[in-house]
Amino acid sequence: MANISKKCLNDRLIRVSLARLYRKHSHSLLNPKEDSTERVQLLKEEVRNMLNETEGLLQQLELVDTLQRLGVSYHFEREIKKILTNVHVKTVRHKNRVDRKRYEWLYATALEFRLLRQHGFSIAQDIFSGHFGDYLDDEDIKSVLSLYEASYLSTRFDTKLKETIYYTTKRLRKFVGMKKTETTSYVRKMVIHALEMPYHRRVERLEARWYIDVYGETQDMNPNLLELAKLDFNFVQIIHQDELKFLSRWDVNRLEELPEYMKLCFLCLINEINQIGYIILRDKGINVIPYLRKSWADMCTTFLKEAKWYKNGYKPNLEEYMENGWISSSVPTILLHLFCLFSEQNLDIIVSHHHHVVRSSATILRLSNDLATSSEELARGDTMKSVQCHMYETGASEAESRAYIRRMIGVAWDDLNLEKRSCWLHQGFVEAAANLGRVAQCVYQYGDGHGFPDKAKTVGHVRSLLIHPVPID
Repeated sequence: MANISKKCLNDRLIRVSLARLYRKHSHSLLNPKEDSTERVQLLKEEVRNMLNETEGLLQQLELVDTLQRLGVSYHFEREIKKILTNVHVKTVRHKNRVDRKRYEWLYATALEFRLLRQHGFSIAQDIFSGHFGDYLDDEDIKSVLSLYEASYLSTRFDTKLKETIYYTTKRLRKFVGMKKTETTSYVRKMVIHALEMPYHRRVERLEARWYIDVYGETQDMNPNLLELAKLDFNFVQIIHQDELKFLSRWDVNRLEELPEYMKLCFLCLINEINQIGYIILRDKGINVIPYLRKSWADMCTTFLKEAKWYKNGYKPNLEEYMENGWISSSVPTILLHLFCLFSEQNLDIIVSHHHHVVRSSATILRLSNDLATSSEELARGDTMKSVQCHMYETGASEAESRAYIRRMIGVAWDDLNLEKRSCWLHQGFVEAAANLGRVAQCVYQYGDGHGFPDKAKTVGHVRSLLIHPVPID
């Protein structure tokens, strides 16, 4: 925290600031005789010209989507905002639609809807009104996939759009099950990938690494976009490696002086809280230590309650479990530390009332963890998790309870999607909360990514992000 300014807590500024570190590693990834920083700047200018010169709003939206998937869109936020604002004005104010041919109406409309909502624009599901039956064809997998991805940007009020998740999932699975198809391998890979986890719920950097390889195999691949994506990924990876070296520091001498492990943990925690509090007080004149202490106390209290439940053999119902579990997930504490530079009013609301954004993110993490680890933890003698609480309360089978918990995760995502458009909190905070949910679903997607990282692909993810660079041709 010592070297983090208040501006760095803005998620967008964090990503933009990466470019400033390029020169430090300018000779790491290309031929030592060639300054890779200059190459990156040249590629960025070429891409910027593409954004400004591309004609047709559909083509512009496709370019924006490609830049996002490749993980380089943060370099062009001004140009992207201009494009999306133009699309939004045409769609909402003038009741127009992006120029498109009849057969590509649904594909383009779904892409437009998804990108606008991703960037916080208010766009209603009515944009699709009366066209599903007329335009959706099982053979048009591109449109089905586009609608499938867009449907995961829905809120609890978008009832019609939410129904399409089941509809499109069924058709995409049918497509994957076909042995013979004339569809390109690119589309097939995108469909399989989306069915495993929709794009909106994926971790951005992991998705970029995966898409770089897929995009490189497409026929209409743009070499400049691909080269920029590879260089950018490798530069960011090196920056993350440097950050890890900084964050892994520890006062060994102090450890030797404190033999009691509980005392050690307590003193280390107090030391970190006081250090963070001092920095915030020095830089902004706000005393955040009481907020941080309360957050840690709240979380430790939930740990104690779970221990008492286990010791006494108590079986909570699902509501009681979640009232305790979303705090014990540690999400409220994590997000509070991340945004402790907010104003005192914002901090007070987040700590005292636990805003919907925090609760939704915590719900996703807690329930994703439970789905992946509950059976193993129970076998080790842990307390009941959400799945077992629902089974005990309702008499449902384990399969039925797991399905119910997955629906609860979907509702939490709906709430986060709504907050993205309507929340008065800083959008950087909302996006950070959503990113925490994405990380949770990534870690527990294939099992217990924390307890059994090899089996759950966590080790592979870490190596991909932090160790293995993208090969540069």
